[in-house]
Amino acid sequence: MIRLRLGMVGGGEGAFIGAVHRMAAALDGDWDLVAGAFSTDGGRNTRTGELLGLDQQRVYPSLEALIAHERTLPADERIEALAIVTPNHLHAPMAIAALDAGFHVFCEKPMAMSVVEAEAIAAAAKASGRRFALAFTYSGYPMIEEARARVERGDFGAIRLVQVEYLQGWLSRPIDTDGNKQAEWRTDPARAGLGGCLGDIGTHAFQLAEHVSGLSVHSVCADLTTHVEGRRLDDDVSALLRFEGGARGTLKASQVAAGEENGLRLRIHGERGGLEWSQMEPNTLTLRWLDRPTEIVRTGGPGMLDATAPLVRTPAGHPEGYIEAFANLYRAFASAIRGDGKGWFPGVTDGLRTMRFIEAVIANAGSDRKWTSMDSGETE
Repeated sequence: MIRLRLGMVGGGEGAFIGAVHRMAAALDGDWDLVAGAFSTDGGRNTRTGELLGLDQQRVYPSLEALIAHERTLPADERIEALAIVTPNHLHAPMAIAALDAGFHVFCEKPMAMSVVEAEAIAAAAKASGRRFALAFTYSGYPMIEEARARVERGDFGAIRLVQVEYLQGWLSRPIDTDGNKQAEWRTDPARAGLGGCLGDIGTHAFQLAEHVSGLSVHSVCADLTTHVEGRRLDDDVSALLRFEGGARGTLKASQVAAGEENGLRLRIHGERGGLEWSQMEPNTLTLRWLDRPTEIVRTGGPGMLDATAPLVRTPAGHPEGYIEAFANLYRAFASAIRGDGKGWFPGVTDGLRTMRFIEAVIANAGSDRKWTSMDSGETE
């Protein structure tokens, strides 16, 4: 197997998500991190490169410097893909620059600051012929693939109900004004975009609901709330969802649910039965039936579908979690670049859908009308 060369922008010393990307990319031996522009702070940038054992000539002060120098290297030495792990306002300009330079891109979510920016990224990806992946990590869990495949083959009949929630409590207090850098940029409209909680974790919930159900939301009825006084973006989201084909859904996302950790939960029901999955117990998928006892399917255990097996690394009873799910996306991304065509990863379509969701929710919450279309943004 040929290992691919990865560069990274952002994710310097003290950052959370950059380290997660590096662990996920390294897990299956598909990627070598060979270059990066990790921080605009020269000291942090240098220290990060040293910690990662990189050649200091390939630890760059900016993305512009990275692209300029990497393009001068021989084809078998320069990076092949760039991981973008920066605040949201940098996603579009950096992704477009990397795609235009001929590099594949693995970008943090949300895709951009607006639908217009997301469409510009999509156009750049199409024009360049390069691959574009998004870090909707939870869709990489084996039991999410198990759930999706069972819905797709019709186990539950026509889908009627989709319920998803993502509850966190870490922003219950105004830590964004007390020096917490992770909280600070996520509640700053200039860096996070139009949505706070909505963009940060509401998009995860929305992407998972559409991905597993196989249905597209066509309109939303939403409420956005900011509970912490002085906070500039929402920290709590509630939305009713209307899906194609008549299914109905609810989405709840909050970062002020005190005591919650990462409570991402999904329930889908059809005419014959339904399923339930929780991110904090990710190796268990519960199947409920109208006419027979409840079933429990476990990662690596009996009864799993063939489609799920490639996502499982360890024997049943050995927990697989967040890093492994993320690694499944990096492995599928590498396979697509090599042309193997093995596996699935979220990309342009998921990014555009989630950006349209953000804008539809904001439009609806600011309107006195009941429903807002996902496609047109018009209210009913």
